Amino acid sequence: MVENTPLDIEEIVRDSFDENETEQLAERLEELEPEEIAFALEAMPLEQRLSTWLTLSNEQQIESLTYMRVDARVNIFKQLDTDQLQTLVAEIDVDDLIELLDELPDHIYQYACSRLDLQEKQWLDQALTYDEEQCGRYADHDVLILSKNAKVRDAVRLFTKLEEDAEYQEALFVVDRTGRYVGLLHGIRLLGKPNHLPVVGLIDDEAPVVRGAMDLDEGSDMVARSGYSALAVLDDEDKLLGRLSIGEALENVRRSLESQFMHTAGLGEEEDLFAPVIQSAKRRALWLGINLVTAFLAAWTIGLFEATLQQVVALAVLMPIVASMGGIAGSQTLTLIIRGLALGQITPQTYWTLFRKELSVGAMNGVLWALVIAGTTYLWFGDWIIAAVIAMAIVINISVAALSGVVIPVWLEKAKIDPALSGSVILTTVTDVIGFFAFLGLGSLFLL
Repeated sequence: MVENTPLDIEEIVRDSFDENETEQLAERLEELEPEEIAFALEAMPLEQRLSTWLTLSNEQQIESLTYMRVDARVNIFKQLDTDQLQTLVAEIDVDDLIELLDELPDHIYQYACSRLDLQEKQWLDQALTYDEEQCGRYADHDVLILSKNAKVRDAVRLFTKLEEDAEYQEALFVVDRTGRYVGLLHGIRLLGKPNHLPVVGLIDDEAPVVRGAMDLDEGSDMVARSGYSALAVLDDEDKLLGRLSIGEALENVRRSLESQFMHTAGLGEEEDLFAPVIQSAKRRALWLGINLVTAFLAAWTIGLFEATLQQVVALAVLMPIVASMGGIAGSQTLTLIIRGLALGQITPQTYWTLFRKELSVGAMNGVLWALVIAGTTYLWFGDWIIAAVIAMAIVINISVAALSGVVIPVWLEKAKIDPALSGSVILTTVTDVIGFFAFLGLGSLFLL
């Protein structure tokens, strides 16, 4: 295996713009892992991305595509003609085809299927019985399978057939004569054992297993925490579908975390940095529109107190403080709860405990900062009534924001809506409306 050189994105991208560096760039990419190539390609504008990708070998082209975001590889597919796409998938591995099938044009997918052998077609049909969020869809078929009745010599023979660059192959997957999974046979347990010894007494049958219908995030987390380099993926009848390796599991965990981060801004995790302008504009327009609706709702709330604002100008000056403090307090709780939901740490039994805890935190911080803001307001405007109004509004808004930070993501998850995608929009609306209503309502009550 070629030793990797440090990944210098700036240098690679710079060379992609220079036609005289094409050969050197190809040599540099040859030394990188597929995920590194994918990362470098995504840092290039579309024209340079395609020209650089075309310098790769067919194997590298496919492998790098499997590590790219969906948008990035779709933008490459759109720039290829039918002959180029057919050449690309002519010898594609079934696991790679499963990864790319949703983005390939239908006629190219059908062509790729026609090139598969019988075993690969069975694997493909098997994978397609699961949806794209289930572990069974992505079970890796690069597994070493051993019969339960085998001898040590048979196990050793399988290990000796491994290629030098084989990854996560420290154990064999043992099945019975019906194909049902029995357990793992670790290579280290074969050391010093006589060749004629049956392997049945050396099998590790306590290793956790991943179910094909299990959510991909859940299965990946299981593998990451298991201490094993790969776990078996089984169907409902305990038959071996394949494996989920620690490498794939960690990649899935990374994608999940990136997805949550992108969703907080109303973006998909597959967003291409250099996607066409119209494509990016359409995706972002939706959430700008939703935000506009919520902004009008907040403005309408302010409009209800137009007379109050005309008579007490100080309230207009101080309004942003109330909304801002509530927004920050709510986002802190929201982020904490979304993380807990993603990690499976929040259950129905703990909802009320969290509800009471966050209410207490909100009330405590509300009182603390209400006193600070009230004192500052009095020094500014010299009016104790205005100071008291903003203090009460701060306590109310921060307390409501803390409660909303718990209720909103839990409710969204029960409604099968991603809390990371829409939680912040709803929370901002709540804190703005409640904050303005409390502050201006109290101002109308005590100052007019």
